[in-house]
Amino acid sequence: MKPIDGGITAPRGFRAAGVACGLKKDGAPDLALIVSDTPASAAGVFTKNIVQGHSLQLSQRNIRSGRARAVVINSGNANACLGPAGDRDALAMAKAVAGHLRCPESEVLTGSTGVIGKKMDMPAIHAGIDAAFADLAGSIEAARRAEQAIMTTDLVPKSCVVEFELEGILVRVAGMAKGSGMIHPDMATMIGVITTDCAVDATTLQHLLRSAVDRTFNRVSVDGDTSVCDMVVALANGAAGNPPIKPDTPEAARLLAAMEKVSTELSRLIARDGEGATKLVEIRVDGARNSEDAYRAVLAVARSPLVKTALFGEDANWGRILTAVGYSGADFDPAQCDIYLGDLKVCENGCAVAFDEAEAKRILQEKDILIRIALGAGSAGDRMWTCDFSYDYVRINGSYRS
Repeated sequence: MKPIDGGITAPRGFRAAGVACGLKKDGAPDLALIVSDTPASAAGVFTKNIVQGHSLQLSQRNIRSGRARAVVINSGNANACLGPAGDRDALAMAKAVAGHLRCPESEVLTGSTGVIGKKMDMPAIHAGIDAAFADLAGSIEAARRAEQAIMTTDLVPKSCVVEFELEGILVRVAGMAKGSGMIHPDMATMIGVITTDCAVDATTLQHLLRSAVDRTFNRVSVDGDTSVCDMVVALANGAAGNPPIKPDTPEAARLLAAMEKVSTELSRLIARDGEGATKLVEIRVDGARNSEDAYRAVLAVARSPLVKTALFGEDANWGRILTAVGYSGADFDPAQCDIYLGDLKVCENGCAVAFDEAEAKRILQEKDILIRIALGAGSAGDRMWTCDFSYDYVRINGSYRS
């Protein structure tokens, strides 16, 4: 399995477009379209927030068929909390795409991201969909435009492609995502699309997607908040020509590994691009009594504002890390806990140790930081990606609507 250049159109039989239709004030691309040339198996994972955007709700209904031809996503407007009008607008988006493809509207998945409570400009959306179909292509350039069109406060587009063999046949898995703020399990202010030319039925694809998401996208926290439009959808069109993958087989495990590799890279890119972030931080917990305790511990540290501000200030304040683990709900004995910044031990058996402050400062000046927490209570572990909190996080979110 190897990463390759490309974007969401790298798997056979997929085309994409990204256009500007006027939803964003700066005139940037704001409507993305991904199309499979043939009907594809479809799967999706959606936010657990009980407040949900209208475009997301439509995708939840349409994904039940396990079949899709296209995904259309707009940025600049969340299409959320608008009552029946929001439902009508989401359906109109799907119908417009379906009309071009001459397929049922139920085979179109819809996504929206941006400001909540703002009515969609549907004439602009319709014009954007027409323009997207005119620009639809399988090129890397088309994929890049689609990546840009789903961005909100993101500073960089996010994509990943891997290639591997299944029974002697070359298969590709590609993904693109947006997300920068309001990022936290279970699902966050992110929208992701995964495409593959692998042949796999929708039920198996759903199981694999859920497994991949739980280990990747649901292991990212920027600020502890989640939103109402968050989803990851996967389309598998079988254009590679491999024998259809069956569940619980080595081939299914290979596809899962590819989906996890793509999702891991996208998750790291989201954390690195956190609003105002200057550092990507990986937090690892091992020695937990069970998997639940490992998750509680790593989650508490990843979401702690005091830990995140210390990381921004490059202050080796390990007491904040130990404190967060202490209130996490994990069952452990603090007197057995060790904490490391990279390879530098800063806490041993729950107590201060003499460490080189200059070395700690050097570690915390890096753009990629690893925090390791050894609980000494068992054999379970977990990990999560996060980022630091800078002054810019407040600036960005203090004026999001203006």
